[in-house]
Amino acid sequence: MRRTVVIDDELLEEAKKEFRTEGVRETIETGLREAIRRHRLDKFRRSLGTWDLNLTQEDLEKMRDDSCRTGLDR
Repeated sequence: MRRTVVIDDELLEEAKKEFRTEGVRETIETGLREAIRRHRLDKFRRSLGTWDLNLTQEDLEKMRDDSCRTGLDR
């Protein structure tokens, strides 16, 4: 479907550089896909909720040290 839109030239050029795209259509479609992907990831992240782990800095450091010793970080 064809559309006529007014797009800021500087914004379009910046998007082309960021997305490494060439044409206007490719740049806009890439931007839309990226926006949708990020929105879905954010929605998924929110659906997971939050947990209070009640960990101190010392607890985290000990867990990190333990995982390094047992090779869990590989």
